[in-house]
Amino acid sequence: MGDESKKVTDTMYNVEASELLSNEAQNLPISEAASIYEKLVSTFPTSAKYWKQYVEVYMAVNNDEAVKQIFSRCLLSCLHINLWRSYINFIRKVNEKKGSEGLEETRKAFDFMLNQVGFDIASGPVWMEYIAFLKSMPATSPQEESQRMTSVRKVYQRAILIPTNNLDQLWRDYEIFENSVSRTLAKGLLSEYQPKFNSAKAVYRERKKLVDDIDWSMLAVPPTGSSKEEVQCMAWKRLLAFEKGNPQRIDAATANRRVNFTYEQCLMYLYHYPEMWYDYAMWQSKSSPSDASIKTFQRALKALPDSNILKYAYAELEESRGSALSAKKIYESLLADDKTATSLAHIQFLRFLRRTEGSESARKYFVEAHKSPTCTYHVFVAFAMMAFCVDKDSKVAQSVFETGLKRFMKEPAYILEYADFLCKLNDDRNVRALFERALSLLPPEDSVEVWKRFVQFERTYGDLSSMLKVEQRRKEALSKAKIDEGSSSALENDLYDVVSRYSFLDLWPCSSKDLDHLSRQEWLANVGDKRAAEKPGLSNMGGALDGTSIGISTTNPNQLLPSTRVVLPDISRMVVYDPRQSKGPEFPGASNFNIPNLGGVTGSTNSTETDECLKLCSPSLQAFIINLPPVEGLVPDVDVVLSILLQSSIPASRAASTSNQPAANPASSMNQNGATNRPGKRKDLERQDEDDVSRVQSRPLPKDVFRLRQMQKTRGATSSTQTGSAASGGSILSGDQSVSSN
Repeated sequence: MGDESKKVTDTMYNVEASELLSNEAQNLPISEAASIYEKLVSTFPTSAKYWKQYVEVYMAVNNDEAVKQIFSRCLLSCLHINLWRSYINFIRKVNEKKGSEGLEETRKAFDFMLNQVGFDIASGPVWMEYIAFLKSMPATSPQEESQRMTSVRKVYQRAILIPTNNLDQLWRDYEIFENSVSRTLAKGLLSEYQPKFNSAKAVYRERKKLVDDIDWSMLAVPPTGSSKEEVQCMAWKRLLAFEKGNPQRIDAATANRRVNFTYEQCLMYLYHYPEMWYDYAMWQSKSSPSDASIKTFQRALKALPDSNILKYAYAELEESRGSALSAKKIYESLLADDKTATSLAHIQFLRFLRRTEGSESARKYFVEAHKSPTCTYHVFVAFAMMAFCVDKDSKVAQSVFETGLKRFMKEPAYILEYADFLCKLNDDRNVRALFERALSLLPPEDSVEVWKRFVQFERTYGDLSSMLKVEQRRKEALSKAKIDEGSSSALENDLYDVVSRYSFLDLWPCSSKDLDHLSRQEWLANVGDKRAAEKPGLSNMGGALDGTSIGISTTNPNQLLPSTRVVLPDISRMVVYDPRQSKGPEFPGASNFNIPNLGGVTGSTNSTETDECLKLCSPSLQAFIINLPPVEGLVPDVDVVLSILLQSSIPASRAASTSNQPAANPASSMNQNGATNRPGKRKDLERQDEDDVSRVQSRPLPKDVFRLRQMQKTRGATSSTQTGSAASGGSILSGDQSVSSN
């Protein structure tokens, strides 16, 4: 069912398909486009874009009644400035020929609009349009003129306190307006509002940074966990936190209205996020004593009718306000359908009835609820513990447990809850009887936890003989059922059992080092027996992997310490390193260029291509590659490479830099070390190379190379050929090979 509902949701809230439908509807006549727009706005009821397109289709054909009906459906739930500007344009068009009555209707529409979206950061043009409209209203008397100027001033003073994109322009227009009316009055008013304007401007800079992170074209779809959705959710939360902090230090009423507006805009895009609805309702319940939070919860449940968590939160709010009857109706809605009612709903309703109506009311409901086909053992446990802990009635609690035992005897979790309850009653005889009764009926694969709790009970409250007896019975039962993935020593006693017997909470009878050692040995015993079972030939191998010789019994690997797990690599998946696979500069014939085989022998199957590759390298690198020994295996010996590098005649950096200069003579040649020589300076360069090589060779060798030479000299006592050539690079290589071979 979960996968099917997800497919339906993905199909229903397909953003790409919705955009295609929207584009198609714009090219259709109104009779055909209306059904498409209705489908779009029913799927995305907070999409100002689709509502605007829908209403403008009817505005184009002058269907005023249809336009009014659409605006009445969307305006208050879509606080988007573009949709509201379409609304004010429609109102002005409808009332333009109605004289003074039409002007008054338009003024009221402007007031209504700015009360709803006047806090929007993009509302600056609307404020300016409203001011221009007020200035254009006719005044037939000085009194009307004074009233008009007063109205314009009030609107200016409201507008310059809101952080909008056109704040600077509004302030300049306000200065001009006040100076045109009275310079004397303007001086006092401007000095009064200048600090407020500066504060709004400072807040605007911070607000704009947060607003710019929001994608205003996003459609409201159920959360899918995509990174884009998470980014948008966090962007809205940052903006809400900013507005709640009242950075402009305005009065509480105005600040709350601004936060309320931000929440409403947020829900246009995060319409299917229950945490945003809950946050909004909780903020309203704290900021105002009105019923706004109740209305928000009602809207939330209309948007998310299947959200049980919102229903519980709504019922909690009603109960906290003293409206127990309203809360009860919410709980009853959760239990309306007996087939879909959950055990959790039964339990929460039991607790609610006990809190509001008393234990007797809860008992009556339990009598009805436990007959429900959806009632699980959780309901029995919850009511029994309620009777025991709240009503202090152990007899009723035990009676409920016994009633549930007839129905849930094969539920290990219920057995354990009942055993815990009997332990609280100090009824050890019935605890043992319960364990014996349950273990006789439970299948072996479901009895692991019950055996574990039985052993723990005997270790804590039983005598030594009963403790050892139950432990042995547990081993025999689980070993026969092959539940313990263990060794042949599963039935034997071991030191790990002693550790388990004599530990308490986080106190252990041995050091952590000893405990870790025991765990590792036990794990090795398990691994050894498993391999022996898979490969019978290994069963005759003695030593560390033989569980019998180790003497450690097998337990569940999940009970071992995490630090004792040894993760072995899968050697069968290892591949030999090939330098040709590494990314680097492309050389001609690179596919045949086998670097590890360059030393001593032909470096490639095609020597011509290899020589071409070498010519592209620096002289020092050429000399180093040529002198590399053949390598067998994955990684060469570092000591050998260092010794070859120090013993080889590699040109110094100065000679290399000389060779890299542009050649003046095309007859230049390359010597055996890779340095470029010119005919006129050959002797000087050779002399300089010899000096550089002798300087390099005179440097002290690393300790590892020195030790390698000493080993060669020691072996050279039995071989005169190796002794006579101990100082050469070839003898070092041969000495290393002889060591490795031994």
